[in-house]
Parts: sequence; structure tokens; C-alpha cells
Amino acid sequence: MTDTAFDTVIVLTGASRGLGAALARDLAAPRTKIIALLRKPDPALEADVAAKGGVLQQVAVDLADLDDTAVQADILFPAMPAGAKRYWLINNAGTVAPISTIAGLGDPAALRTAFDINVNAVILLSAAFLRAMTGRQAQGRLLNISSGAGRNAKAGWGVYCATKAALDMFTRTVNTERDTHGVTAVALAPGVVDTDMQGAIRASDPAHFPAVAQFQGMKDKGQLASPANVAASIHAYLQRDDFGQTEIDDIRNY
Repeated sequence: MTDTAFDTVIVLTGASRGLGAALARDLAAPRTKIIALLRKPDPALEADVAAKGGVLQQVAVDLADLDDTAVQADILFPAMPAGAKRYWLINNAGTVAPISTIAGLGDPAALRTAFDINVNAVILLSAAFLRAMTGRQAQGRLLNISSGAGRNAKAGWGVYCATKAALDMFTRTVNTERDTHGVTAVALAPGVVDTDMQGAIRASDPAHFPAVAQFQGMKDKGQLASPANVAASIHAYLQRDDFGQTEIDDIRNY
């Protein structure tokens, strides 16, 4: 396809599995190009997107490596196809590790990785997206997948709560500069989704995460949302005319 063949261009992180993979599949459509940033390309995902008439470009990148992330961002965003009506960046990748009480946090590498994936990579990618959107006559939307953990403290999640709270405030700050780049940003909590991250949470040591039984019970009672259903709800949310009216939001409100 030529650049002018696309109405919608989407950059999506964390598309290897879980909610990210479900989003890629749900967003796929004719005249839509999805640029997926993921650790390892997935031929099945590419086939599923193509089957729905979309185009998937997979870019292997480790978001915990900020130098590589910055290099990829400076290549990818300026090269986004011109002439589309909509450009969306969805920062979905994230990590819940390290799960530990505050007193147990002593590994600098684990802290760096959490903040690099959940916050710093988001900032780098968003900055490159905003630079690329400046002057484009098109809709620009930035969706940061946040968490209720950034708005409600939970024992054992000191790092996760802190990174998601930072993500929420970063999103608000993007909107204070909207006049310079024309992009509207939202930090959206997806609810409790049945992903590998939830599996890691359920396997936590109760001594480090006292609420582990609550999450185990949610799984046992079938209370976790499916990635496919949440992805469909997020897709609909991205298309709302009032996108951005609520900067810090939760998909469970819709």
C-alpha cells in the first residue's frame, strides 16, 4: 500500500500478548496501519491483522532499553505514513514487578526497569509522537494504559502505584501543551484483565502482597475481564467524540 492508502495509523506498544495483542487484533481494519512495538515479532498476529484488511508493521524493541527505544522512536514516528485522518499512539506495555513491601525494595536494577518501562519509555515515545504530529492536519490521540493502582495505594505495589501515578500526571501535562502539538491525551485504566500480569500477581508471596487472596478469588469466581472484550471497549473509547474530556479515566465507566 502507498502512504495515502491509510486513514488510520496506530503505534501500539506491548503487542506481544495479553491486552496489547487483543488491541492489535481489534484495531485491525481496512485502510489501517498498526505499528506494533514488541519484544519478538509474531507471524500469527500479522496474519490476523491482514485477514481483517489491515497492515501490521512489527518492530522488535525492548522498552527497558531506553537508548534503543529512543533510536527506534526517532526513526518510526517521522516515517509514519502521511495523509492519514487519524494518528493514535497507545502506550500499553507495562510491568507490575517488583511486587514487594517497601521495606523489601532493595534491587536498583528492578526499580530502574519498572520506571523505564512504565514511565520513561512512555515519555520518550510520546515526545517523538508529538514532534511528528506537529503541523499535521489530522486527529492526534495519545492513550496511556494506566491503572487504578496509580489512584489508590495498595500494599506491596509501591513501585507499580508510583509509576502509574506518574503516568497519570504525565498525561495531564501533555494536555497543557496541546496548543503546540494538537494531540489529546488520556490515561485510561483497563480494569482487572485476565492476562499474564494477573497470573504473576496471583503467584505473589502474601508476605509481599497482602491482597493476593483477593486477586486469586477474582480469578476463581470468573470476575476477570477478557482481553478481547476490554480491547473492543478501548477501541470504541478511542473513537469517542468526547475523547480527552476526562483526562484520567477508567474503561469500566463505559
